[in-house]
Amino acid sequence: MDISAYFMPPEIRNAKKALCIQPHPDDIEIGMGGTAAALAAKGCELTYLTITNGDLGDSTGKLDFSEIAALRRKETEAAGRVVGASDFLFYGLPDGSLSDIPSLAGRIAETVRALQPDVIFCPDPWAQYEAHNDHIVTGRAAAQAFLSSALSRYPRDTQTAPWQAGAIAFYFTQKPNTVIDVTETFETKFAAMAEHRTQLSEELLGLYRIYFSMQGQKLAEGKDFALGEGFKVLGPLHMHCFVEAPLI
Repeated sequence: MDISAYFMPPEIRNAKKALCIQPHPDDIEIGMGGTAAALAAKGCELTYLTITNGDLGDSTGKLDFSEIAALRRKETEAAGRVVGASDFLFYGLPDGSLSDIPSLAGRIAETVRALQPDVIFCPDPWAQYEAHNDHIVTGRAAAQAFLSSALSRYPRDTQTAPWQAGAIAFYFTQKPNTVIDVTETFETKFAAMAEHRTQLSEELLGLYRIYFSMQGQKLAEGKDFALGEGFKVLGPLHMHCFVEAPLI
């Protein structure tokens, strides 16, 4: 029996439906904006799921929490439309508040079961030096939901049918095993990022452009394209009691 396929990352480039999960407004564009645009251009249906309302994201100190949350929601939808997202879901949890992984995982699982995506995107919660707990909790909860949404009785009070996505793809990762060609969608990524006016100044966008150009070129080395975005892509088998998962 040839088991070599079990030690390979699942293919995500041909996904027809993707659930893109972000802890805060702007994480998707920064972490995977070129890939989101590339998938949408191929006809993939993109749904954005934003976990927190981003209400700590006021650098001026002049807006109250509800005002900044409302602005960031508008920015999320505007940016998502630039890359080609078709649907937007918001849990609206307070920014900086995430701590309960099991509860959030159950809620995400219900979303997964309702949408039935081929692939789930989320930040890598096992990235070294990641200090933002919202990112860690979101990534861990998304991974739990990815694994458990196929169980008939998970979460315990569910009324939805089981669903197993074929892959989970972690962005903001230091261990990419899949590089997506974003040469043609790099500018789309930055057009989308520019919609987050409360967060990204022209100066910061300029710095990001230099950084992501350098990173994208490095990821594309030895490949037949110029710029890439990297992901750690795993299948359901890899996410539980699979000690080789770091090597996939």
